[in-house]
Amino acid sequence: MTDSSKSRLGIALGSGSARGWAHIGVLRGLEQAGIVPDVVAGASIGALVGAAYASNRLDRLEEWVAQIDWWDIIRYMDVRVGGVEGGRLMQAFRERVEDVPIESLPRPFGAVATDLQTGREVWFQSGSLLEAVRASIALPGLFSPVLHQGRWLVDGGLVDPLPVSLCRALGADRVIAVNLNGNIVSKHFSSRSSRLGGPSPLLARLSAGLQAMLGNNGRAADEAEAVEQPPGLFDVMAGSINIMQDRITRARMAGDPPDVVLAPRLAHLGLMDFDQASAAITAGLECVRLHLPLLRNVLDLPEAED
Repeated sequence: MTDSSKSRLGIALGSGSARGWAHIGVLRGLEQAGIVPDVVAGASIGALVGAAYASNRLDRLEEWVAQIDWWDIIRYMDVRVGGVEGGRLMQAFRERVEDVPIESLPRPFGAVATDLQTGREVWFQSGSLLEAVRASIALPGLFSPVLHQGRWLVDGGLVDPLPVSLCRALGADRVIAVNLNGNIVSKHFSSRSSRLGGPSPLLARLSAGLQAMLGNNGRAADEAEAVEQPPGLFDVMAGSINIMQDRITRARMAGDPPDVVLAPRLAHLGLMDFDQASAAITAGLECVRLHLPLLRNVLDLPEAED
């Protein structure tokens, strides 16, 4: 049997906005099975959850997200015409996860962001933990970009939605990749409107800001009389992001395949369904349960005792 003591297991936590709470369930499920990653890499929401896990603060993060409701999300987000500043959200995160140097964490951690000017990947492997998270979650059209060392950075999911390469660069010999973007392309329109009987307050405010920025003052409604109502600006943006990340994820995994891919069933969750943490966490737990035989086989772990 292979000596696994010399092998370092990594986990790559992918992007996917609100679907990212499923990462908590995946990490919990792995923990219950005795599978503890030594190395953590994350993109976007994966960086946020990964930062909490790498700093042994996952309990505090889970307690927080389990209590978030839709109105909490609105309060956390400082909505402006140019997007969401993100200061209130990061302050709430800071209260649960201490801002420490990444290199001082109990296990290696890395986050990926995107250089807005060059389009290149930016890997955070040292420096401020929260600055790395804030840069990695700066989704264009939603969160404002972050100025870091003279470069404007945006969401890491634009270039690497599933950072397997970063995970290996951090020292992982084998990598479990958690893909949040499976089976979402045909399900990208928001379920929020149907659940609440109309557009959500946050989406309405975001759409209004986008409309004002584009100079689109409701003319489409008059011109589209007797024609099927087109998807809203936010639905178009969310759907486009889903399509892009799905295609990039497929291409990146083909070039640098992980040892195991876990893809929780999350197509029912929309881009902004951050208040659906319970459903996402459950989906993550269930995904691990279904894939335990594969995980034990690939990672050369003993079968669980009855």
